[in-house]
Amino acid sequence: MTVKAPEDHPLLIDLALQGGGSHGAFTWGVLDRLLEESHLKIEAISGTSAGAMNAAVLAHGWIEGGAAGARAALDAYWQRVATAAALSPLQRTPLDRLLGRWSLDYSPIFIALDLMSRLFSPYDLNPHGFNPLTHILHESIAFDKLAQSPIKLFITATNVRTGRGRVFRNAELTPDVLLASACLPTMFQAVEIDGEPYWDGGFAGNPTITPLIRESDARDTILVQINPRERPGTPRTATEILNRLNEVSFNATLMKELRMIALMRQVADPGRGEGRRWAQMRTHRIATDMMKELGYSSKLNGERDFLCMLRAEGRRAASTFLADHANDLGHRSTTDIDALLTEC
Repeated sequence: MTVKAPEDHPLLIDLALQGGGSHGAFTWGVLDRLLEESHLKIEAISGTSAGAMNAAVLAHGWIEGGAAGARAALDAYWQRVATAAALSPLQRTPLDRLLGRWSLDYSPIFIALDLMSRLFSPYDLNPHGFNPLTHILHESIAFDKLAQSPIKLFITATNVRTGRGRVFRNAELTPDVLLASACLPTMFQAVEIDGEPYWDGGFAGNPTITPLIRESDARDTILVQINPRERPGTPRTATEILNRLNEVSFNATLMKELRMIALMRQVADPGRGEGRRWAQMRTHRIATDMMKELGYSSKLNGERDFLCMLRAEGRRAASTFLADHANDLGHRSTTDIDALLTEC
């Protein structure tokens, strides 16, 4: 099913893209499918970490060639990621490949790096601050043109000194901003911007929703969620505990902001000023249960087959969402964020 809207009045939507390393290839698939819908127009995107990369690459591609250009740019970006990953020492073991497991949990290099990261900092292990994404970003995005993009971008990074999130907009975006948004402090040195050190934006907003309400004309926000909010069972191994801790911490800021938005919607004046924006916001969510089967280490797996599998799952999830909720877009929310108020 496709969204029914007049050709000359497309339905404006905002996108909120979570981070999650290689799992961002799922978001790649979601975006690829949504960009096929000519009746949907992306007004703004808020992204963190891998979500920030996807957002900036999409906006760059849109400048070059509209929806088709955005899809091509995303394809090229993730192909570069896969090519770089093929040369990485982080690889699945032969047994993992034989059993079809995407995890790196049994990779000797991953185990060694994981143990070393608990004893040594990135300043010890990577004194020159090398990040393989730097070259990929320079190849994938014309940063000097992002200010011309009709798609508003909101990219979050966490100020190490203050602990507060900073949202960067189109004209402020540089490779360093995107690297800061994806800077895991146990893996990379803090990225300095305007004299301030920054870490991964997921600590402050994964992603940040408020700018979409205040600065976008769209009223429908689609959250593409990578980190599972719920996971059955109790983690017992060290790896399982670390994985769940990562998911909980990177979802906490999002859940807190959504509760605040739900409260604002209840008290806002729907007929006056900014209150109208809060009251009219409609929320939607695209996710997959597949993420519950993937652990933390797979976020570092950039193998081409893995990325393509996640892309296919993202396209499937987006197609399912459109089939179920195409007629809800522009009319009603399909995710009840008001229910979050009962969890406080």
